[in-house]
Amino acid sequence: MEGKVNLDQFFYPESVAIFGSFKPGAIAYEILRNVVEGGFEGKLIPVNPRGGSVEAAGRRFEIKTALEEPVDTAIIAVPAKIVPSLVDEIGPLIEGAIVISAGFSEVGNWELERELVERARKHGVRLIGPNCAGVFGVHGKFFGSFEVRVKPGGLALISQSGAFGGAALAMGNEEKVGFSAFVSYGNAADLNESDFLEYFADDENTKVIALYIEGVKDGRRFLKALRYASSKKPVIILKAGKSASGAKAVASHTGSLAGSYEIYRAAFRQAGAIEVEEMEEVFDAAKAFEMYERAGKRVAVITNSGGPGVLATDKIERLGLEIARLDDKTVEALKSFLPPQCSVRNPVDLIADADYDRYKRTIETVCKDENVDSILVICVPPIFIPSGEIAKAVIEAECSKPVVVNFMAGELVGRGVELLEEKGIKNFTTPERAARALRWLSMR
Repeated sequence: MEGKVNLDQFFYPESVAIFGSFKPGAIAYEILRNVVEGGFEGKLIPVNPRGGSVEAAGRRFEIKTALEEPVDTAIIAVPAKIVPSLVDEIGPLIEGAIVISAGFSEVGNWELERELVERARKHGVRLIGPNCAGVFGVHGKFFGSFEVRVKPGGLALISQSGAFGGAALAMGNEEKVGFSAFVSYGNAADLNESDFLEYFADDENTKVIALYIEGVKDGRRFLKALRYASSKKPVIILKAGKSASGAKAVASHTGSLAGSYEIYRAAFRQAGAIEVEEMEEVFDAAKAFEMYERAGKRVAVITNSGGPGVLATDKIERLGLEIARLDDKTVEALKSFLPPQCSVRNPVDLIADADYDRYKRTIETVCKDENVDSILVICVPPIFIPSGEIAKAVIEAECSKPVVVNFMAGELVGRGVELLEEKGIKNFTTPERAARALRWLSMR
């Protein structure tokens, strides 16, 4: 895309300088420790005018009193009032700066923020922040933030809020989602959501982009970037500041204008992005798109429990999907091997004692039906049937169509979920969440 900025210095750096206090518990120290523990293989230079040394994660570093050699990126966690002069001083030696420091436009110090940008532009330095939580370049083993580290995967998370980003990373770990990158961009004094959308659209390690957004400063640029990114890969958006009170909170949080939600909503739709309502939906959508590019609207439900099957059916129809009408040949084929107590219409109820063979043959039979675009498999195993057995049936069933699974609940399905994860099959913890995953796949 014309005008797109290369941001490799932030997400795949080979050398990094960190500025701040290196006393345990200080932000600069915690970032240094995170970078070391994350396995960063490049050069690391802690800088503080007092000098000395610091140990982090078993490695001892000499603290430089000043930066004396070129590096890709500087991470800055010093008092706000000295940030502009520091950037001016090190500008000739750096390509980018991540400014963690707060105390700029978000508290009304617009002039200080303008000065920071001017000093950076004088040297051709690109800025992330200020008032941000830093960045992760997961596949570059660079964890330049004080937030919890994550596993490698395909999700790039762009967050205007550092605290939201940190909570989302922790939740992503619980949901077993892998990340390609994370960026908290705070006040967006220089680089903003549009730059990151364009960058991750072309990043080969990123399969899905998620954006937490409160407000944007350049609506036209944002729409152009969103269109570009959405044309390349799924973009999931969680918008804050929809209500009047929420919009006021946004202004006090990052200094951005939330604007009319209806305008944002229309822009999201026009660009082909997928808007979600809650945090958990971000990860459900990400998991769905890590497995499949898209799916049709006609869904078959296979379950061993009637109640969850009904819940899935209700949710599927409320979401605008269709409960597929199984072909008569499919129904007869199911009757040929299923016990007479089983329901062979859609949803297909295999009843509580369904085992490996019953699940596998049913999935393969339903998958061949031309009226079916995708399959939702539900498993609520009784204590006498190991969930791992059913997981193997899902894994080994021959089916070329998207299969989304809901194994529930808790420890009872732990082994089954583990086996599915090993094969890249994500579990959705409720029938409703599995149904929503299929809806998002149908929107591409």
